[in-house]
Amino acid sequence: MTYTQSYNSPLGRIVLASREDALIGLWFESQKYFGRTLCEEVVKKETSILRDAHRWLDLYFSGHRPDFVPPLQLLGTPFQQQVWQQLLSIPYGATTTYAQLALTCHTSVRAIGGAVGRNPISLIVPCHRVIASDGSLTGYAGGTDRKKALLEMEQCLIG
Repeated sequence: MTYTQSYNSPLGRIVLASREDALIGLWFESQKYFGRTLCEEVVKKETSILRDAHRWLDLYFSGHRPDFVPPLQLLGTPFQQQVWQQLLSIPYGATTTYAQLALTCHTSVRAIGGAVGRNPISLIVPCHRVIASDGSLTGYAGGTDRKKALLEMEQCLIG
């Protein structure tokens, strides 16, 4: 069973999805690949996992660095999961490039872009912290305006 709940953020409505033991989705409403991991019966219900995710979002959007990560279950291919684990290592207030991730994962920039773009747990798995080598804000499933706002909120240096 998958449980969902919405969250009203300063950048638009967010939909959260969990199973009993882990968060499986966090998307801005209508973003690219929205709800991709929702493939079973969905029930709107508050769970402890969704409460943790709400608390994480409350801290994040109030300008604080959350000091915890709710339990996550990243649903994707082994390669996507490898890339998403790399995203989790990007510190708050920092960025990396698609090229740097490609070197770390021993693959192409294009493959990295595909995996980053399909990240099912936005914000907590910080795909918004991945930028182009020239500093431009290419690609973000939630939209580049949101990506820019998130990086500004985290006070990341934008090229």
